Amino acid sequence: MAKRIISTGRGGTGKTSFIALATKYLSSSNYPSLLIDIDGDQNLADMLGVDLEKGKVRTVLDILFDIQKGKAYEELKFMPMPQKIEYLFHSDCIYESEKFDLISLGVKWTNGCYCLPNDLIRGIIPKMANSYKYMLIDTPAGLEHLNRKVMSEVDDLFVILDPSLKSIKTAQRIKKLAEELSIKYENFYLVANHRFNEALEEYIQNIEGASYLGKIDYDANVEKYNLVGRSLLELPEDSPAYLSVGRILAKAGYRSN
Repeated sequence: MAKRIISTGRGGTGKTSFIALATKYLSSSNYPSLLIDIDGDQNLADMLGVDLEKGKVRTVLDILFDIQKGKAYEELKFMPMPQKIEYLFHSDCIYESEKFDLISLGVKWTNGCYCLPNDLIRGIIPKMANSYKYMLIDTPAGLEHLNRKVMSEVDDLFVILDPSLKSIKTAQRIKKLAEELSIKYENFYLVANHRFNEALEEYIQNIEGASYLGKIDYDANVEKYNLVGRSLLELPEDSPAYLSVGRILAKAGYRSN
């Protein structure tokens, strides 16, 4: 079973950058990771230099929209709906590369809730976990993804913080909501983004019920790579951001592959 890692927190703190840098640290050709982007903004693919459209990889919501509207898939018309959805998920929705496979939930496909795609992810993803060493999940801002219980069991929750009271309160609410919804996790970690100074770091080191692991260092190349659409996996090995994420993950018991 894959080690299940979730990056969460309020918007703009660096949740997606953390997942991309963690992928660089944890993944190899021998041990590819499974990445799941459940954020409708779909930034993770961009940070990894992946063009899903060019690769002819569809989002989960794309295939569900077509099924709902009765588009195409004539060759599957006699297949029961659950089997049809699972078949299309595996055939159309997985981007495969040497170091990682990527699944993107996609942009909201119609009016209403995310119930069907959430049920799909909850049903299929745990089966896939047996084929990977690590599963890294990038979440949207806020707490809605917890309410949807896309993952009811994870190993480590990494909450990325910016230096604001709102960010700290979000972390506290995430912990409370996870417990209220009976979402099982082994560890609840706090990670500071590069905007923290030493004095502000001291303030968050003793938040009750959480373990503070450290700060993601500022790296101008992260901003540059994001701007031009270059993969963060191509950052040099001496990248301050990459090295700091490596130290954070090492404190949590992870070792680079």
